[in-house]
Amino acid sequence: MSFAERYRVIQSRDPRFDGQFVTAVRSTGIYCRPSCPARTPKESNVTFYATSAAAHEAGYRACKRCLPEAAPGSPAWNLRGDTTARAMRLIADGVVEREGVPGLARRLGYSPRHLTRLLTAELGAGPLALSRAHRAHTARMLLVGTDLPAADVAFSAGFASVRQFNDTVREVFGMPPLELRARRRRPAHAFAAAADAPGAIDLILPHRGPLDAAGLFAWMRARAIPGVETASDSTFSRTLRLAGGPAWFELRLDDGGHVRLRARLTALRDLPAVVARARRLFDLDADPIAVDEALARHPALTDLVARIPGIRVPGAADPHEMLIRAMVGQQITVAAARTALTALASVLGERVDGFGDDTLLFPTMAAIAERGHEVLRGPAARTRALLGAATALADGSLTLTTGDDGPEQRAALLAMPGIGPWTADYVGMRVLGDPDVLLPGDVAARAGAAAVGIPSDQAGLVAWSARTAPWRSYLMAHLWAAAPASRPRRVDPASRPRGVDSAGRAGLSTPNPARRTSAPTLETS
Repeated sequence: MSFAERYRVIQSRDPRFDGQFVTAVRSTGIYCRPSCPARTPKESNVTFYATSAAAHEAGYRACKRCLPEAAPGSPAWNLRGDTTARAMRLIADGVVEREGVPGLARRLGYSPRHLTRLLTAELGAGPLALSRAHRAHTARMLLVGTDLPAADVAFSAGFASVRQFNDTVREVFGMPPLELRARRRRPAHAFAAAADAPGAIDLILPHRGPLDAAGLFAWMRARAIPGVETASDSTFSRTLRLAGGPAWFELRLDDGGHVRLRARLTALRDLPAVVARARRLFDLDADPIAVDEALARHPALTDLVARIPGIRVPGAADPHEMLIRAMVGQQITVAAARTALTALASVLGERVDGFGDDTLLFPTMAAIAERGHEVLRGPAARTRALLGAATALADGSLTLTTGDDGPEQRAALLAMPGIGPWTADYVGMRVLGDPDVLLPGDVAARAGAAAVGIPSDQAGLVAWSARTAPWRSYLMAHLWAAAPASRPRRVDPASRPRGVDSAGRAGLSTPNPARRTSAPTLETS
């Protein structure tokens, strides 16, 4: 966006752009979100920054009125696949806190010095400043949204000491932590505290509306692995294995339409990673109005968008787990895949206590590589492919993270036995949050295309879908939702056993127990 376009946004106070840039005002020394209700500053006093970290580095502090740190994350980091976007996804996942700038640079293939130069040139702040801003955002969220003691807030947000926490909050927000908490708009008793269990947290995750929450919960319910995950019409919870130990989170929609996160952590410092993964899982940084407006321009899609406004493409809580789930889901129904994954988790998963009905952690890649053959059933070729993928992930010869380069990740997956284009692209959609993935061989999507009157053959669908770029992942979600309830599954050529044809026909259909008009109905696990 040009300066003039951004200035028009702040004149109109358009909340759609909150989180996509901040407005720094030289005459006041503060920075605001685009929708700030304060009087619009003069153009000559305004500087726009891509991130709040850049505004911090330039000497500005956050506006006490609009609280720019409370805005949803920018959708640009999923839309873009360059080094800057990859770095921002990894910083949000807490890589700098766990591995430092050298670890972040190593993951991206640069030296720390060159990465700092690159990010500073584009965003106005280096990786340390960006990570510091992310910690400040987490701290504000906890101070305003919970009754956690200030010391617990400090360590939950990733600060190394209470003093560093106090100094950062005072510098960024222009007030000490307890004063920031005192300014919250509801009384303290309205906020959930950490009283129900040690390490428990309850807070709001900002998002841009509209949100097809019913579709997300239906998706999760159809694929939940008992013991690892629990899902209903209005809630979803699961366990995670994080750096500080086992963790658990639950997502639900409250009466005010807010997405709430309830989490229990072994180590409070894992909270930023839980928040980042929960946001990715429910696609909460998406810009649904931009997506809906772009898709609704095409007459064939207008009714679909009107029927399911704010449709989301679910992400992945754990990239390694996502690959295993996608591979297990090849050639079989959603229900059969869930049964197979349930058996895998019950035999090889680690048992944990304190998380209610979620008593298992999804098996490690090392456990699947070593003992998966005892549990996995089905074609021998698929079992060998699963064991090979788990072994490669366990020994590091295959890397799969949210910060991967998209084409490189796809090439690495395609080089693995048993992984074809459909699986590689689907994993990219879920793990990287790539909003522009088309799966032209997906049988359910092609059925949905036929139902809405657009080309349903592979070549025709590829050609027609080009007009919906860069939102083809959301096109896929709408086509899945439009498909008849029972379709043959898509089978990757690389994983197809003998006797199964190119359409995946092997006497199997895919009844979807969560079929509803507002739920995306992917034909995979």
